[in-house]
Amino acid sequence: MERKGPLLTVDIIIEYKNGVVLIKRKYPPLGWAIPGGFVEYGESLEEAAIREAREETGLDVELTMQFFTYSNPHRDPRRHTVTTVYIAKGQGVLKPADDAAEAIVCSENSLPTPLAFDHGKILKDYFKFKNTGRIPRLEGLEK
Repeated sequence: MERKGPLLTVDIIIEYKNGVVLIKRKYPPLGWAIPGGFVEYGESLEEAAIREAREETGLDVELTMQFFTYSNPHRDPRRHTVTTVYIAKGQGVLKPADDAAEAIVCSENSLPTPLAFDHGKILKDYFKFKNTGRIPRLEGLEK
């Protein structure tokens, strides 16, 4: 019997020039997104995060922390994915590449729409963390 499981992804909240980097996706699902993508076989989560950040934004990143893991089976309309989100500092010249049509820097009050996947929730959790120091609350475990 073949066993199905979710695909593993990473997303990287890149702090850069007093904001965070978002990319406009070239391919469906369309919208603005946190840079990220699928983890390749033989690659660690950290290696995938650094690679995806560079591929989509042209930036070199230093991962500063593993933020949170998001696993809602409906977070990606294409298939079940689980993402681990990293926070990173970006260096270099921001330039969209790979599957990114555009790349911008925005603040909590200047987020574009629409945001792809569950990235609105992720960014809300991130800005709450930056403002209060509190990590996101686990969902679905309440009794």
